Amino acid sequence: MDWQVQTLCGQAYGAQQYQKVGRQTYGAMFSLVLVASLVSLVWINMENVLILIGQDPIIAHEAGRFTLWTVPTLFAYAIFQPLSRYLQIQSLTIPMLLNSVVTLLLHIPLCWFLVFKSGLENVGGALAISISKWLNVIFLLLYVKYSSACAKTRVPVSMEMFHGIGEFFRFVIPSAVMICLQRWAYEIVALLSVLLSNPQLETSVLSVCLTTTSTFYSIPYGIGAAVSTRVSNELGAGRPQAARIAVYTVMILAIIEVLIASGTLFGTRDIFGYSFSNQKEVVGYGVFAYAVALVFKINCINIMFGNIKK
Repeated sequence: MDWQVQTLCGQAYGAQQYQKVGRQTYGAMFSLVLVASLVSLVWINMENVLILIGQDPIIAHEAGRFTLWTVPTLFAYAIFQPLSRYLQIQSLTIPMLLNSVVTLLLHIPLCWFLVFKSGLENVGGALAISISKWLNVIFLLLYVKYSSACAKTRVPVSMEMFHGIGEFFRFVIPSAVMICLQRWAYEIVALLSVLLSNPQLETSVLSVCLTTTSTFYSIPYGIGAAVSTRVSNELGAGRPQAARIAVYTVMILAIIEVLIASGTLFGTRDIFGYSFSNQKEVVGYGVFAYAVALVFKINCINIMFGNIKK
């Protein structure tokens, strides 16, 4: 859903409609908070939902506890994503990078303390994630409020932010369905793994696979965000040829990135699993993890091209 902010606001910024950028960002935040409120109801009852669909009660209990404590991240994410797109379409990426670095440096000791020293274990990890997400949001909000770089697009909160909500949802719903169907495929695999003969092992292996794909997904995700910003800015400014060049450039980068990432995974397939576990059974599934990651890398190209189309 946040990509629609980049599409709409990016074109508005390219057309020098700076006030519209601010209003659309506020509208997107409000819309996503509403959606997060609905999703939070499912997350709060996640343990019961998992048991209802036949999951192992022990795993369902742990997953439910973890999900409950990550509910605050839904609302942080609902604010952070439009805010990050708001800065990206203005090419204000360095403040976002510094913000991420500072948040990460704070997150590591916070996570270590809450997981290992406080006795909260999994709940401590969820709490650390929630705190770090909100720190990320707070730092960006302070930058937007006080930085002169955002002066042109910074507008006061008013009722005008509700005017573009209908247009926002018209773009969002098809895009959200497309993204959800794609990502739910991996979640369904994780859910089905619990029904196998050794659910603890299979869940651990799937965790390695999904973590690996999520990590490598960050690279094409960043490239996709950059080209989406560039394309929307150029189209808003009435320069379709420049937008076309940006698309061709990112296609070449995508192919190079996939070859490097997949080659790295293949070359380290026998030892890669030790990054996550010292259990030989888990590490022995390294080839499987590589295969899943390779398929995901191919899908990442589709994601990137989908973002370009927007």
